[in-house]
Amino acid sequence: MMGAPMSQTVPQIIERCQTLFDDLHFTSVKEWKAAVPGRKAIGFMPIYVPREIIHAAGMLPVGIMGGGDQLEVIQGDAYYQSYICRIPRSTLELGLTGRLDCLDGMLFPSICDVIRNLSGMWQILFKDKYVRYFDVPQNYQDSVGGNYYMHEMQVLRDDLGKLAGKPISDDALRASIGVYNENRRAIQELYKYRAAKPWQAPTSEVYLLLRAGMVLPVEEHTKLVREYIAATDAVARPMRDNARIILTGAFCEQPPLSLIKSIEMAGCYIVDDDFMLVMRMLFDDVVETGDPLEELSKSFLHRSVQTSSKYDEFKKDKGKYLLDSTKLNAGEGVIFAAPSFCDPALLERPMLQAVLAEHKIPYTAFKYAENTGQMAPIREQAGTFADSIKLWSAA
Repeated sequence: MMGAPMSQTVPQIIERCQTLFDDLHFTSVKEWKAAVPGRKAIGFMPIYVPREIIHAAGMLPVGIMGGGDQLEVIQGDAYYQSYICRIPRSTLELGLTGRLDCLDGMLFPSICDVIRNLSGMWQILFKDKYVRYFDVPQNYQDSVGGNYYMHEMQVLRDDLGKLAGKPISDDALRASIGVYNENRRAIQELYKYRAAKPWQAPTSEVYLLLRAGMVLPVEEHTKLVREYIAATDAVARPMRDNARIILTGAFCEQPPLSLIKSIEMAGCYIVDDDFMLVMRMLFDDVVETGDPLEELSKSFLHRSVQTSSKYDEFKKDKGKYLLDSTKLNAGEGVIFAAPSFCDPALLERPMLQAVLAEHKIPYTAFKYAENTGQMAPIREQAGTFADSIKLWSAA
């Protein structure tokens, strides 16, 4: 209701999100499980899994985003070469040190060969846990890729039903689809608000808010997002003449919070990004009537965002999502920020840069790791990029 007193201020909301972000022991997940005996939690790696199926089973979907810059990786390094990204090593470290013992299962979505390999390692190392490599279709015809994807979701549905002790009904799935539709709407509202008033919703705060959604029940997260929008809009913040930037490449291994802050301090407003795509992979509502698996399939096949980890059958549309985002969000430039050794992002980057160059959209690029500590070079590069944009626009 308009005019109703806000239950939390922005500092209170962000402090809570920061606490959840810092907690590599997943205390909130343990508390959720302890509140009702028999509850179960299912972890998933970044990008996209149909969380609606986990929710419909009465379980808590938990996003595992690696260890960030707080975790020293010791055991995890023994399982992987030095020339791959860090997130599989830190995820293994979380598992081997008991930090993920609160999870009853893990899903490894189709991101890249490294994550496929990690799913096999997980099966060997954690034999008492449910583990599944969750593949998505590479063919976007309903009769081919759609049927395949519905089969994959049905297997997951049956497995989680067995784990829960009862089948997952269509009605339960439709209800969960409705709940996640509402969460997607809230996230869309947040992104639209930030694009319109980036000084009111700094991306360092938006990022923490999204990360909170990886461990909180979805209903609670939806409420928190809307509380944040109302709370920050009620207090005027200073507006600066910053460059409006689209940030892309961080779809899997998430950047350290200090990297985002460094980009902002360098004079950039991040007005769009690809953080935690699981929340925005489907860009509109999933139909809440009919066959729920079929509707989830149609949404993924026909109404999901482009990303370098997803097969692009229309090569002529390469980079269209960046052009659309730049136009929609009044972006003035693009920063390619990808994890070191991220094959999907780094292989696609030259193709995307060529598209931007053709349309005379300025860009710059750098690599990071989730534990990147030295931010001065990144801040200097981002600051130089922001300055050059302002000079070009003035010219």
